[in-house]
Amino acid sequence: MSTTDKVKYVSTTALSKELKINVKEMFNIFLANGFINRVDDNWVLTEKGKQIGGTIKKLPRVGEYIAWKEDIKDHSMFKSDSPDVLINATALSKHFGISKLNMNPILSELGFVQKGLKGWTVTKLGLSLGGKQLEYDKTGVPYVNWPNSILQNRRLVETMKELQGNGTEEKSDSLQHNPLEFREKFEAKHRATDGHYVRSRAEMLIDNWLYMSEIAHAYERKLPVEEDVYTDFYLPVGKVYIEYWGMENDPKYAARKQEKLRIYHKYGFNLIELNDADIQNLDDILPKKLLMFGIKAY
Repeated sequence: MSTTDKVKYVSTTALSKELKINVKEMFNIFLANGFINRVDDNWVLTEKGKQIGGTIKKLPRVGEYIAWKEDIKDHSMFKSDSPDVLINATALSKHFGISKLNMNPILSELGFVQKGLKGWTVTKLGLSLGGKQLEYDKTGVPYVNWPNSILQNRRLVETMKELQGNGTEEKSDSLQHNPLEFREKFEAKHRATDGHYVRSRAEMLIDNWLYMSEIAHAYERKLPVEEDVYTDFYLPVGKVYIEYWGMENDPKYAARKQEKLRIYHKYGFNLIELNDADIQNLDDILPKKLLMFGIKAY
């Protein structure tokens, strides 16, 4: 008997039962690590998969299937604290103690995923956080799984606390303003029609225009990134950010503007920029800019 014949192999399904991991998640772990691929309706073993002990077996009643050396169960990708272990939206909802029906909409509001014709797809920002685009075998409906590190994502944790009424104290916007200097100099004393208190007449006009156009919006919302940056306005519909640049003659302000633009570009956010000349022509300017992101005004 050869040495190869003495090696014990287990199927992916048997491995999932032994490790108490859902069989779909087991296949997704192998897929995310590049050990298998999905071709048409079949799982195909990759060269990388062969290198870690994967092989093709065949049984009369079952046909061909992928099997793995038994010692693969000790691989780090199956450890609970391993970055290779993927978490689905249901597991996230259980961790944060919310309804599983709300999890993907929250991730969408943060810009980590977006709603497709079917299911959910990962965004550029989501990819930067380690999101893996997957799909259900039988239906082809897309969904996204996440590495364990998502549980410590600051913006996600802050958002969950806010939704549960445990919001954290606002931190400084290191890229936009010195908070003490800016907030003392430009107090939010302009009251918009919807009740928002904003820091300039121009922002009040923008806020009023959005309100009268029945477009839901948030004022001075923190961007869902690790950098401490706030946007002037955020529109949940279309995931659009609006920045009003009102002090461009100030060198420090201009430098901060360029850094903020770099961050918007880095994460692929939808951005509308307005300046002083646009404020007097919002009825002409904003509908055109909003339409570029699928938002119809009036």
